[in-house]
Amino acid sequence: MRFFDFYSNKNAWKGLMLITALLIGAGTLIYTETFLSKLRNEEVKKMEIWVESLRTSVSEEVEDAQLQLSNTVMKNNTTIPIIMIDDQGEVQSWRNIPERFLETPTALEKYRDRLMDKREPIEILFPYGETLRVYFDDSLLLTQLRIYPRVLLAVIASFLIIAYVTFSSSRRAEQDRVWTGLAKETAHQIGTPLSSLMGWVEILRSKNVDDDIIVEIEKDIDRLTRITDRFSKIGSKPQLKPTIIYDGLKDIVDYLQMRVPRKIELSLKAPNRLKKVQAPINLPLFQWVIENLIRNGIDSIQGAGEVKVIMGEQPSYYYIEIMDTGKGIPLRQQEAIFRPGFTTKSRGWGLGLSLSRRIINDYHKGKIFVAQSELGKGSVFRIQLKKS
Repeated sequence: MRFFDFYSNKNAWKGLMLITALLIGAGTLIYTETFLSKLRNEEVKKMEIWVESLRTSVSEEVEDAQLQLSNTVMKNNTTIPIIMIDDQGEVQSWRNIPERFLETPTALEKYRDRLMDKREPIEILFPYGETLRVYFDDSLLLTQLRIYPRVLLAVIASFLIIAYVTFSSSRRAEQDRVWTGLAKETAHQIGTPLSSLMGWVEILRSKNVDDDIIVEIEKDIDRLTRITDRFSKIGSKPQLKPTIIYDGLKDIVDYLQMRVPRKIELSLKAPNRLKKVQAPINLPLFQWVIENLIRNGIDSIQGAGEVKVIMGEQPSYYYIEIMDTGKGIPLRQQEAIFRPGFTTKSRGWGLGLSLSRRIINDYHKGKIFVAQSELGKGSVFRIQLKKS
């Protein structure tokens, strides 16, 4: 089991959280709608009783006891908005109408039209021949209950967002601690043999060993010194300085050209106008990213092939492309390769591209991504650095 495999299941956690949210939301909506339907039916029955009491109160044969009961029923309706309209469509009376619809006659008419479109009226026939139509709306309680599931779903969504952000932040913080500790320990472990190598170089020089061999060994020692310096500074905020980009690229390419397999050609190309342009970068970290991308390109080539480093520009940024003729990257993996712990190699921890993205995106405020890839033909990684 590779390190960081625990975090590769984050998509499963996301899916589980989403399904849970959907089930809670669906259950809430179904339950609330059932409850609202029952409450709405109760209000309709209440209105029918109210209208029946009103019919009784206007009847010529009504007795005092019945009239008192009818008035009591009508007065006890303090929640359901009611409008009574005559045969000409004019509003004759109303009850429990929201204040905002009573400010002007036009507002009341609009409210009347809305109720007329909402449901069929209950009619009251008066002894003298006039007919009143009673229209009613949902009570304030019913309206509030209708909004309740939406509020609940918003609360659930907020909870899920907070949980996701917390989980992601915790995971990233733990990764940062592991990377920082691993890097500093690596720098410490490299320091001892590096000091010994420096001593051995002096011994070889005293033995009249070929100077060309000693120069190459010194280049490797210098490279190890830089690597140690990079690892020791991980976890600290890097300092960016105006640097000639092309010189940094050339330094890496020149170093690796003597160390790549002979069947692989490594080259650097840039227009003359760009060979002196500067950008604010941290040179050791930037060179580490370039070296990492070049080595990945070399590793992806099976047999003979080519790796090109190309520098160019667009109106708002400079770009560096690392092109290889390797096996290519499947489309579904082109974003996943930047996740910590993801690797297609039999060896390795899957941290190289993740750290590269951190260095370019977070430290240099640039971008790094797979610009192009085709299976069996190769890939193009692109780095974009904003022009100052």
